Amino acid sequence: MTTQVIVLNGGSSAGKSSIVRHLQAVLPQPWLAFGVDSLIEAMPASMQTSDGGIEFASDGGVAVGPEFVALQAAWMEGIAAMVRAGARVIIDDVFLGGGASQQRWQRVFGGLDVLWAGVKCDSAIAAERERARGDRVTGMAARQADAVHEGVAYDVVVDTTQTESLVCAKIIADHARQSG
Repeated sequence: MTTQVIVLNGGSSAGKSSIVRHLQAVLPQPWLAFGVDSLIEAMPASMQTSDGGIEFASDGGVAVGPEFVALQAAWMEGIAAMVRAGARVIIDDVFLGGGASQQRWQRVFGGLDVLWAGVKCDSAIAAERERARGDRVTGMAARQADAVHEGVAYDVVVDTTQTESLVCAKIIADHARQSG
């Protein structure tokens, strides 16, 4: 297998985190997993109350400022360095900027073998999952369901609306194996 990085992009509550856990179980080698949620959790709480950080609007909108963008860029470079040092990595991300977000990852992953996976889910189903989870701003799933995919090119797309996350993970893993 030559795939070094698997990037999952999808809206909030689309099922990316579940797919990541299943991918780690079905892929033949050990893979590290990193997600934008853990990046946000690693930032100081003040980043969520400043214009320069990340803001979650009551309607589910998300706005990022220059301090967030700078820390995110450093995080992305760090992940790319780990891959170049020999680690295989799965990224769980939400491309708020659509194709522009993918381009930022493409720049840091230059020269690496990356599998781009879109994780789609019907916005109504994602919103239902969001309500059941209770740990997200209401409206985020519906706002992001389609917007995060605009202008993004994928090697494989899965849809968790009616397909279990394990099945989706196996589809992505098969594509990763085929690339090698």
